[in-house]
Amino acid sequence: MEITCIQYKHSDLVKPEGRVDSATAPQLAKALEDITNAGRFRIVLDLSGVDFMSSAGLRVLISTQKTCKRYNRGEIALAAVPKRIYDALDLAGFIPLFRFFDSALDAVGAM
Repeated sequence: MEITCIQYKHSDLVKPEGRVDSATAPQLAKALEDITNAGRFRIVLDLSGVDFMSSAGLRVLISTQKTCKRYNRGEIALAAVPKRIYDALDLAGFIPLFRFFDSALDAVGAM
């Protein structure tokens, strides 16, 4: 899995590509943790290049969302979510916890 991180003025764009499973979830967690440890809590996660996300990937999303929302500092917004991943988020009951956008550009603009 490859992860591209771009820092903008008001938010960070994180774009993972490939599968997010138990083997690669720690890599995504590290990338997101590096951003939050730097004091930046507005993160856009562009999932357009992700073909599969396991429960380990969902756990990383929830954990980072909790960190970002603590003390009203920010949030994670999900952009270009594939239908299969959206359905998994819906099944887990995570839909109300995130804001969804059609494209990364819309999400970065809204943050």
